[in-house]
Amino acid sequence: MAHDEIVDHYSALARAALTGQRIADCDPGAFTDGGFGPAGYGDDAAALPDGALRASLGCGNPVAIAELRAGETVLDLGSGGGIDVLLSARRVGPHGTVFGLDASPAMVELAQRNAEQADVANVQFLHGTIEAIPLPGHAVDVVVSNCVINLSDDKAAVLAEAFRVLRPGGRFGVSDVVTAHVLDEQARQRAEQRIGCAAGSLTMQEYRDLLSAAGFVQIAITLTADHGDGVHSAIVQAVKPAIGPGLEIRPMRESDAPEVLAIYQAGLDTGQAGFETTVPSWEGFAASRLPHLRYVAVDTDSGEVLGWVAATAVSSRPVYAGVVEHSVYVHPGCQAHGIGRALLAAFIAAAEDAGVWTIQSGVFAENAASLSLHQALGFRVVGSRERVGRHHGVWRDVLLVERRSAVVGA
Repeated sequence: MAHDEIVDHYSALARAALTGQRIADCDPGAFTDGGFGPAGYGDDAAALPDGALRASLGCGNPVAIAELRAGETVLDLGSGGGIDVLLSARRVGPHGTVFGLDASPAMVELAQRNAEQADVANVQFLHGTIEAIPLPGHAVDVVVSNCVINLSDDKAAVLAEAFRVLRPGGRFGVSDVVTAHVLDEQARQRAEQRIGCAAGSLTMQEYRDLLSAAGFVQIAITLTADHGDGVHSAIVQAVKPAIGPGLEIRPMRESDAPEVLAIYQAGLDTGQAGFETTVPSWEGFAASRLPHLRYVAVDTDSGEVLGWVAATAVSSRPVYAGVVEHSVYVHPGCQAHGIGRALLAAFIAAAEDAGVWTIQSGVFAENAASLSLHQALGFRVVGSRERVGRHHGVWRDVLLVERRSAVVGA
């Protein structure tokens, strides 16, 4: 269904719920048997208003896996009748805040009524789309959603918006419908008839790729119910990379080129970063590095790039597909602020998401700061290449450092 059709469909369901009817988004028997609606919450739904339960259309209980903590700010994408907002409000307590966002004005009205009946004050319901969230950046600690993202016709925009509004270190935890593989039209129609919300579902790999492209790391998809034809309910979890206040780690963009290369050159000018003396062109830089493992740390007020990390494949041979060599550089005026550590930690997490089992690099023996940083994040010195090359007329030793994943290929 197109966006307007989806809004009209759920608005009609909301109006039915406002009149006291119990609603379902497919055959009522399949809805309950598949763990949709209130059936997905178990005991967590106790003491919630009956109106919220009647209007529950989700495919799981994202709040149960979001690990919400007292005082946090939470956003529910596609909040419907408000059941996940009310459950989240209970967990974050009176000093926390929960936003519910829905494109249907009738659903917003229904959710507000349910919140009033539950006597919950720390919630706010917003009318808008999940592709253009009406909140500023870095506004929330956790994003949850329940069987809604699959309905969007621009899922990349949804995940980019979720990344934008999350604070660094913020968590993404949603219930959604996914597929194990691309469905043919007949399989998709059968699934749609059974569970009502499979039409726009992503494959698990597509979901991972879009989350990664948005900037998320520590991506995990856990299947929770099998609906046949390769269609599953699932819990989808991810994290926005953590870094200090006023900063953000995000994927590198082509528009970052001048600042990335300037930081690169400043590092080379110290004489401790590498044998090169002059940075390549941006075209050369981009061509020699993997496209999916490049990140920058930026000042969130000015947008200035303060550091970067990127990877190069060590070989084209398939046996080395999970081995990369990395570089991490920080603006000379911003060192000793934890930026390099945050970038490297984010890179490690993203590399493991991508199936990398070994990260390696070469460090000049005199570069004690770089060696210390790498060792603090699990790298070990595996060897030394003595007098391997001349740099500004001086023979240099290079230490080979390596980090072997305990997750990939363990």
